[in-house]
Amino acid sequence: MGASRTMSFGAPGRYIQGPGEINRVSVHTKKYGSSVFAVIDPYFFASMQDLLKTQYEADGQSFQAAQFENEVTVERIHAHAEAAKACGANVIMGIGGGKSIDTAKGVANELQLPVVIIPTSASTDAPTSALSVIYKENHEHSHAINYIKSPDMVLIDSTIIANAPVRFLVSGMGDAMATWFEAQANAASNSGNYICQEAGCFRRTRTAMKIAQFCYETILDFGEAAKIANENHVVTDALEAVIEANTLMSGLGFENTACACAHAVGDGITATPNGAATLHGEKVAFGTLCQLVAENASWETIKEYVEFCKKVGLPTTLADLQVELTEENLQLIADNVSQPELVREPFEISSDMLKEIVKAADAIGHHITDGM
Repeated sequence: MGASRTMSFGAPGRYIQGPGEINRVSVHTKKYGSSVFAVIDPYFFASMQDLLKTQYEADGQSFQAAQFENEVTVERIHAHAEAAKACGANVIMGIGGGKSIDTAKGVANELQLPVVIIPTSASTDAPTSALSVIYKENHEHSHAINYIKSPDMVLIDSTIIANAPVRFLVSGMGDAMATWFEAQANAASNSGNYICQEAGCFRRTRTAMKIAQFCYETILDFGEAAKIANENHVVTDALEAVIEANTLMSGLGFENTACACAHAVGDGITATPNGAATLHGEKVAFGTLCQLVAENASWETIKEYVEFCKKVGLPTTLADLQVELTEENLQLIADNVSQPELVREPFEISSDMLKEIVKAADAIGHHITDGM
């Protein structure tokens, strides 16, 4: 894609992570404004609204909230923006998973207001990024919206993460591990990153490449122990390390180096009949295996990756994703891959080639895991 010699790097304004920080949110955000409008995940809506409204009012500030509904669409972003404007908000907040977060970022962008992100799981790298992934009403992937800046603040209460479903943490590992392999693909093809795209096609920094690499290494080193901590609802150094890898390292890594085949295939899987049955990181985990197959990675690398996925519970086959290996589903995946990411590979991948890659990855996933 011919990135220029100019490098670029983007990051959130502030990143805070630790146990109990949800009880200090109003202190952290008052520098941005005193009237907050929050988009909150339905599961957390009642508890978070009560907690934060009490906290903000005790601090002499205003807090209003709306419940996230169904899917991240352009129409819903606009509706929430109108509600925030009506109540005089000067700070937007997103609380919950990736979809609530992406909606809040869209609202803040439309109103040109600061945005504070509070994830309730470590399931994706959405919190730190300057983009929202937009879907159709039927949950199929539509497109991404890139913003001119990253969130002003990302605040993570690790106690909340420790009490979230383990599947979310594991899914976040799947999303995060793709970062390093996709970074290398973009470096090989000299593709630009996602920072300042409106001004040109810029290269990744060495800092970004090292963050992407350390993200993968951190998950390999601490992933299993972090999962055990999550299962037992305790905050340990291993869990903190994986929260940081899933969120901060992966977020900085993917945005400053860009995605490739792993995310392209993950997006394609959303179009299959059971595409909405699995989480983003679960689909990307299988997409990473497809990328490794496409790039003819060493057997040692593939085996290390698949064995780790199996140990923590990430999908390594289509069956793990509740997707049947049929010609129809292969064609659906091939027809719906994200082309802007697929073309970042250092070689062309045709539709027919992609179908063969997916079939081969599925067979390899079965071969390795059946022998464990």
